Amino acid sequence: MVLITFTWRYGGSQVFLYGSFNGWTDQLLMNLVEGSATVFQRIIDLPPGYHQYKFFIDGTWQVDQEQLCVQDEYGAINNLILVKESDSTPSALLREDTQSKLVSGFARSMHLEASSSCGLQLEPVMQLSANEIDVSRRRLFMLLSSSRADELIPNSGKVFALDSDVAVKQAFHIMYEQGLAVMPLWDERNAMISGMLTASDFILILLKLHGSHSVLTNDELERHTVSAWKYRKFQLHAEVSGPMIPPNRRVLLQAGPDDSLKDVALLLLHNKISAVPLLHSPEDESCVQLLHTACLAGISKHICRHFRHSLEYLPLLQQPVGNLPLGQISSIPILDDDGALINVYSRSDITSLARGNVYARFRLDQMTMAQVLEVIDEVSRDRCRTCTRFDSLYKIMELISDPIVRRIVVIDPNSRQVEGIITLRDVFNLLLS
Repeated sequence: MVLITFTWRYGGSQVFLYGSFNGWTDQLLMNLVEGSATVFQRIIDLPPGYHQYKFFIDGTWQVDQEQLCVQDEYGAINNLILVKESDSTPSALLREDTQSKLVSGFARSMHLEASSSCGLQLEPVMQLSANEIDVSRRRLFMLLSSSRADELIPNSGKVFALDSDVAVKQAFHIMYEQGLAVMPLWDERNAMISGMLTASDFILILLKLHGSHSVLTNDELERHTVSAWKYRKFQLHAEVSGPMIPPNRRVLLQAGPDDSLKDVALLLLHNKISAVPLLHSPEDESCVQLLHTACLAGISKHICRHFRHSLEYLPLLQQPVGNLPLGQISSIPILDDDGALINVYSRSDITSLARGNVYARFRLDQMTMAQVLEVIDEVSRDRCRTCTRFDSLYKIMELISDPIVRRIVVIDPNSRQVEGIITLRDVFNLLLS
């Protein structure tokens, strides 16, 4: 038997070690290394030979991407270690004679990289083949094609709609108080949902007011209704926003309860919108019923719920996000002097300026980010969720399924420096492309 030290360097609240050496049944609690906030270790006795192992961190299965990884007969990705009679610590470097045996069996899940001091090093990239990615996507298409939009409706909850004749000032206060970045608009005169009010509308209005007054006032917001502002949105978009906000749509984009989740997801992606009203039109042509506001977060939650206990069926979801073509500039990370993440400010946070009429007291070109962050309340701060490049796509989808979490910031686990930003749109573009 040989004493082997297993190490997890990437943080967490509770870390367990599982392995083939105990039949994957016993969970071994790993202890935080003294003086460190992120490094966990566990020393165990192992017989010589090959052993597979994996970490269970805060309810999520993970592998150490800096160590050798293999795919087992069930399609799961695990770490692999070779224990030799003379070993005293585990080694990520394998001698050339051992490499030839491993590469013949596991070449599909590894890459070889030159090492200046020790010959060849096996760097675990864990990349799936094009065929495996296609299989995962086909299975997702099957699920979303066979699921209906009404499956997104919770068993109990509220659905909000704004009267289109409500004053703009009141409308944005309601959005802020309810923590919503988008709300359907109800046209009482025609008894129908006529559009959606979004954070982008608030941005256009503030920019228009800023261009009209030396100091922003509430007068126009108190006098003008939402419907009046939406009517002028075409002109405002052309005047101040350019390509930042999608052009106004004359026809309301909507979904029905019998539509497939695949069609709803593609509707959101192709039109670059965050949500659509889910409407039921009775056969007797009576008043249209607003059932729900469908968004990608709800569809992501549906996927996670369906595959939670069968991730091996979709190996794409087990991939570390660092190995996937994800990420874009969808918000502004706020960093300290060392480049570490403090917070994130995004388009949806603009409604926080409705708190205490902040927009009426500041000039936009003179308001600092420090003042803006003071305005953001606790709910807004909860939107700033982080992950590392080692976290699985499934974990990111679970995090981002929370409606108040609109993006995940990828950070270095030690320095907290920002490495990228992942949004729901990124995830679904990857899954459905």
